[in-house]
Amino acid sequence: MNNLENNKYLRVGIYERLSDEDRNKTSKEEISESIKNQRHLLMEEIKKRDEFVLVDEYCDEDLSGAGTYRPEFERLIRDCENGKIDVVLCKSQSRFSRDMEIIEKYLHNKFIEWNVRFISLSDNADTANIGNKKSRQINGLVNEWYLEDVSNNIRSAFKAKMMQGEFISPFAPFGYEVAKENSNKLIIDPVASLIVKDIFNLYLKGFGFTSIAKYLNNKNIPCPSLYKYQKGIKLNVTSNKVREEIKWNVNAVKTILTNEIYLGHLVQGKRTTISYKNHKIKNKDKSEWIKVLNTHEAIIDEETFNKAQNAIKERKKTGKKTGTVHLFSGKVFCLECNKYMRKKNSSKHEYLVCSNNSYGYNECSNKYGIRYDKLKMLVLEELNKKIQKFYSEEELKKIDSKNKSNIFSDKLKYLEKQKINVLKEITKTKYYLKNLYEDRVNKIISTEQFKYLMSTYTKNEDMYNKQIKSINNEIDYYKRKENDLKNKKKIFNKYKNLSELNKFIVDEFIDKIYIGNLNKEKKCRDIKIKWNFK
Repeated sequence: MNNLENNKYLRVGIYERLSDEDRNKTSKEEISESIKNQRHLLMEEIKKRDEFVLVDEYCDEDLSGAGTYRPEFERLIRDCENGKIDVVLCKSQSRFSRDMEIIEKYLHNKFIEWNVRFISLSDNADTANIGNKKSRQINGLVNEWYLEDVSNNIRSAFKAKMMQGEFISPFAPFGYEVAKENSNKLIIDPVASLIVKDIFNLYLKGFGFTSIAKYLNNKNIPCPSLYKYQKGIKLNVTSNKVREEIKWNVNAVKTILTNEIYLGHLVQGKRTTISYKNHKIKNKDKSEWIKVLNTHEAIIDEETFNKAQNAIKERKKTGKKTGTVHLFSGKVFCLECNKYMRKKNSSKHEYLVCSNNSYGYNECSNKYGIRYDKLKMLVLEELNKKIQKFYSEEELKKIDSKNKSNIFSDKLKYLEKQKINVLKEITKTKYYLKNLYEDRVNKIISTEQFKYLMSTYTKNEDMYNKQIKSINNEIDYYKRKENDLKNKKKIFNKYKNLSELNKFIVDEFIDKIYIGNLNKEKKCRDIKIKWNFK
């Protein structure tokens, strides 16, 4: 009489998983062979034991052993909890999980509660054997360390790529494409880049985020996600709407207007996951972002981009009817209380009044508004005086002499060379760290030596990263200085005598305008203009 007749059989579920080391196989055939080998090994074990009866097979491919983010693993756990399985059989404990919390939760707690036995063949783990619990826990710790090392190595590799100005996202931002010959390089998308330019031009003409979005939607221009979808790029877009119905919105417009990628610069590392086990995304402090200049061709010139950023800071709100902003929006303030002056319409004229005296409040001594058309004439007059004062051959010669001396360009060349040298040292350090890890695994060096060398290389890496950050800050500084000179000459050559104001001109010349109290007797008031340059 056999075990089955005595009803002493054990229901077995075998679990197979493609592990990280299998990912290095050269072909899909080899990867599939890894799963086949696991299954063969487990089936042979079942044949050896009369009491074992296979009731189900669970197989996860191309999924990490960290955590429980695996559909077949989840199904296995449910079946164990529901009493469908007596034994879980794996090739090794690491195939079941590399996460120490999962090992403790199931092998040493839940499986005992559910009367489920766990067996792994290659490392002799068996929860029926109380004596090897410590070895199971040690294996769990080693596997956990392995996961942490892999995660840190991946993070370090990505960070090194970002420091070297390589684009690491799988999807290019709107306006660009990922180069076919180099997935870490961006090239201009000739169609989408024109839309990006239109967005900047519209904003500088006085359009707000909302009015730009409406304009694009009315023109039936596809939003970024729809445009990529139409090009055959698969994005993970979560929306309750049908993809074709997703439109331009305020956030999409604002994202484009504030993204330095359109200057030809890469700013990466803005977000990260909490850990290799917790994949929740968190934002990083701006000081930790990795910025590398001139990594690809620019779509927007620096002058236009800076004007847009200044306009974003200054604009308080758009006109309710037109969706545009008035000439002095965000620039006019009360000289008495420093509150902004808001635009107000009467039956005959438009006025700017202190916001401290609007909406029923009466908290500022500056009670009388100033006519919008009169302020416009006054500013135009003062602006022409300023231009005449600055526009001179002598002033232009001074600018030219500074440009010809190459003060800033020489400094920038020196800093770029410095940066290249430091990046080479970072690459060397990454190489040493990789070899160091392999030496530890192969037992060429002791644990103490490994810890000491790891600490030394990590300190060196931190030092180099700080140097890169300092160099990038210097490069930004001298580039601004160089552009200031170019912009100043451009402004002088561009405006000699103005007959009309527009938002471009106001933003280019004026920082703020302060309006003082009205003197009723003299019928005048103090008006102070703070210029963008002296």
